[in-house]
Amino acid sequence: MLSGRRLDLLDPSPFDIEIEDIAHGLARVARWNGQTIGEHAFSVAQHSCVVEEIAAHIRPGLEPKWRLAALLHDASEYVIGDMISPFKAALGVSYKSFEARLEDAIHVRFGLPPKTPLPIKKLIKSADKACAYFEATQLAGFTEKESLGFFGAPPVGYDLVIDPLPAPVAQARYLERYRVLAEATGNLPGPDAWHTE
Repeated sequence: MLSGRRLDLLDPSPFDIEIEDIAHGLARVARWNGQTIGEHAFSVAQHSCVVEEIAAHIRPGLEPKWRLAALLHDASEYVIGDMISPFKAALGVSYKSFEARLEDAIHVRFGLPPKTPLPIKKLIKSADKACAYFEATQLAGFTEKESLGFFGAPPVGYDLVIDPLPAPVAQARYLERYRVLAEATGNLPGPDAWHTE
């Protein structure tokens, strides 16, 4: 990783995971494999910030730790990339197990339970699908009818106009959301924890 950390992908340790590496990687991973309109790809970092916002819209008063879980819902993609769900299913149980170990390590690193409670997982999935609806119709060439068929309707009262950001801007926004939420949960590392050797 750019931080200097060496992450063992087969046995990931929370001690080798840094938020800067996650933000940097996610800001450079394109949703829809880059098959979107516009000057910039819609990054997983920007997508994650939107999903966190939508989750809070669906459930007003959502605890900061669960908003943090929403922000980190695709964090494993900083090293494994963004794969579409049918391809993940085709790869089978070993891939899902690998992804789950990495997600568990990420959660532990940032003060969350290794396994997200099912109601929160469902909430995040709903927010994820809502974001995908907007992405599909605005960036990926889907008709509204197609998007409704694949992702369902977005939550009532929530609207979004997507403007894909350059990678450095998406990275900075992701880090800022992380810091706000980590501070709200009491899990913001001290300044010397950001760049350890």
